[in-house]
Formats: sequence, C-alpha cells, structure tokens
Amino acid sequence: MSQRDAERDTERDVQEFAGLRALVTGGASGIGLAVAERLHAQGCRVAVLDLETSGVDPRFLAVACDVADATSVSVAVTRVAEEFAGLDVVINNAGIGAQGTVEENPDEEWRRVFEVNVYGVVRVTRSALPLLRRSAHAAIVNTCSVAADIGLPRRALYSATKGAVLALTRAMAADHLAEGIRVNCVNPGTADTPWVQRLLGQAADPEAELKALAARQPHHRLVTAPEIAGAIVYLASPLSGSTTGIALNVDGGLVGLRVPQKPA
Repeated sequence: MSQRDAERDTERDVQEFAGLRALVTGGASGIGLAVAERLHAQGCRVAVLDLETSGVDPRFLAVACDVADATSVSVAVTRVAEEFAGLDVVINNAGIGAQGTVEENPDEEWRRVFEVNVYGVVRVTRSALPLLRRSAHAAIVNTCSVAADIGLPRRALYSATKGAVLALTRAMAADHLAEGIRVNCVNPGTADTPWVQRLLGQAADPEAELKALAARQPHHRLVTAPEIAGAIVYLASPLSGSTTGIALNVDGGLVGLRVPQKPA
C-alpha cells in the first residue's frame, strides 16, 4: 500500500462518524470518557451525560443528568437534541457496582442499583427513540458485563442487573429492527475503571486483590477502558449496519476460553 493510499484509509477512518451525533451516559470518566474521546476523534459530535460535568472536556457538550430520575433524563436528552438538531447514537454506559451474595445487599441497594443499571437504560432509550427514528444511522449500544453470562462470587445484585441489560438489549433489537435502529451491547470483563480502583483501595491487601482479579481473566490482566471503547464504537459505527442483537465480549477470553492457569 502506498503512503497516499494509507493516508486515504486513515481519512476514511477518521470520518467514519462525520456528521453524526451521539450521547454517552456516564461519559465523564472511565469507559464512557474513552468512548466519547474515540467517537469525537472519528468525527462525531458528542454529548456527555453524567451526574458531575464540571470537569468535562470542552470538546464535548456536557449535560448534567441523573439516569435514575425520569425528569432529569428527559430534560437532558431534549437539551442534546436542541443543541445537535437531532441524535444518531446512544451509548447507555452509566452504571454502578455492588458486592455481596443474595442475602448481603439490603432492599434499598437492590432498588438503587436497578434504578441506575437497568431503568436508566430504559429511561434514556425511551427519551431518545423519537430522535433515533429520524436518523439514517441509528444505533444504541449498552454497556453490559460478562457477569450476565457467568457466575462471579459476591456479585449477585450486580449480575442480576447486567443479566437484565443483556435480555433487554436483545428484546430492544427485535422491537426496533424494522425502524432501522440497531441495538447491541458490550460485555467487559474486569476492567481498570474508577469503581474497580475504589474497590482495590478498600481491600486489606490491594496488591493481592489486583493479582486475583487479573488472574481470573485468561490474558492475566485487567481490561482497559480504551479496549472496551473500541468495541462500543465498532458496534455504533454506520459501517456495522448488519450487526444487531449481539453481545460482544471484551474479557481476555474469560467467557469463551478454557486455558491453563498461569504459573504462580
């Protein structure tokens, strides 16, 4: 390939989302921020919805939003639509974690985590659907988890919400296929995110806990936010027009592979 051909390929890649408009929930940090940056780099106008937006990069439209509150979601999506004159891509990334067996988390925590992780996806999607129906490249990508597919210790509540997100993704894909709206999800393994870093900070032996989390994945390290963002942006891309209703694992082989453990 000549240098000129390579430059043309790079230009096409950069312009993959040219003219498109996206919103990313939970986009102020971690996976959401990595997604916002990648979308912007490929020509997309990006709105970041988060509880705290004071530090959001000015390249993005920052909109304060609590996905656990229907009014907050409606106001935020309306603001994005007005600023961007429409919407093409929704990344439902906002989420919170929880540790514990089925008996360890109180009812209030079960309600709170479902409000964010499941009902948040419902609220944002419901508000965005009228806009997406007017787009020629409508796509929704939900951040799910490998916890939807495998049993992880002390993740009963979190796994229940992500199992719901996986089922919801497939149902939404079926419901809105005829409208030209693609719906997919990405299932990360244990990722190097602010939430995981907080868990490590609370551990009695953070170094040992990090080694245990890394050892759980066949490639023996945490998944990075940019790796997850790459999968999300791939599914959101207009070049993926025949891909809908799938769950794409980004987990170092955790779900699909059975490989020997790395020697201690």
